[in-house]
Amino acid sequence: MIGAIDIGGTKIAVGLVDESGRILSRAECPTASERGFPDGLARMVAMLRETAARDGAKLDGIGIGCTGPVDPVTGVLGTVDLLPGWQGGEIVAGLTEAFGVPVAMENDADAAGLAEAVWGAGRGKRRFLYVTVGTGIGVAIILDGKLYRGVDGFHPEIGHQVIDASGPPCYCGARGCWEILAAGPAMLAWAKSQIAPGAEDSELTTKRLCDMAEAGNPSALAVMDRQGYYLGLGLANLVTIFCPDMIALGGGVMESGHLFMDRARQVIRQCCTLVPFDKAEVARASLGADTALAGAAQVWHQRFGPGRSADAL
Repeated sequence: MIGAIDIGGTKIAVGLVDESGRILSRAECPTASERGFPDGLARMVAMLRETAARDGAKLDGIGIGCTGPVDPVTGVLGTVDLLPGWQGGEIVAGLTEAFGVPVAMENDADAAGLAEAVWGAGRGKRRFLYVTVGTGIGVAIILDGKLYRGVDGFHPEIGHQVIDASGPPCYCGARGCWEILAAGPAMLAWAKSQIAPGAEDSELTTKRLCDMAEAGNPSALAVMDRQGYYLGLGLANLVTIFCPDMIALGGGVMESGHLFMDRARQVIRQCCTLVPFDKAEVARASLGADTALAGAAQVWHQRFGPGRSADAL
C-alpha cells in the first residue's frame, strides 16, 4: 500500500493506492502556499495519517508528484512559481522522518506520465510521451519503460520550447513559449482580448468560452482554432523529434479537446512530413481524475519497487 501525495498550486491531495493503481481512499485541502512550507508539510502528514488510519492501512512507502522544478535526487523543492516561499523545502526528508518509510518525488507531469505508461493509455508503448495541458504545459518522456531525465536528474521543461519568438513574454525569460501560447490561462487571456463579455456575464470564463464555441459563436471558434494551431505546433515538434508510438494528452484544458484537436492534428500532418507521423497515435490520457495520485504512487514503484535499486535514478 503506497501513500500518494499530489501537490499543485491550488490543492494538495493525498490517497492510498494499491499495487494495481486503484485509489482506495483520498483527501485534499487547499495548498495555501502563503502559509509556508512547514505548515504545508504538517497538513500532508496529518491527512495521510488520517487516511491510512481510516482504512486500517500500513504504508509501505510514499510517492509524491509536485508541480514545478523539483530535485528527484535530493527530494528538495526548487523555485516553484506556483508555490512561492517553498523553495528549498525538504519534503522527502520530512515525510521519511514522519512515517519511517521510503519516500520518492518527481515533477507532477513525470509522475502522471509514469502512471499512464504503466496503468493507462501508454501500456505496451516503447516510445511514449505524456503531455499535460492545464495551468501550464508539462511533458513526460518514457522510453522503453524508463523515465528520461536530463543532467542531475532534472525534468526537461518542454512546455517552454519556443513556438513563436515574436510571441508574448513568458515568466521563464523567453518569448512565445508553448506554455504561454497554449496553456489554459493563455487561451483565456487571448479570448478576453478578442471577445467582449455579454450583458449576462461580468467576466468571460473558460466554461463560458467553451459553451460559446459549442453554440457556434464565430469569435469563440476563432479562439479554439488558435488553440489548436499552437497546441498542434508543439505536438508536431514532439512527433518530429521523438517519432513516438503514442502521445497521451491530459490536464484540464483537454476536457474541451473536441473543440480544437482536429485543428491540432491538421498542424501535425502539415509539419511532420519527414517522419511517419501517422504512426504516432495522439489520444486522450485514460486515467482521468485518478492520474495524479496514481502517478505519485507509481513514482514510488519506479524507485523502490521489486527489482529496483533504491538509489537508481
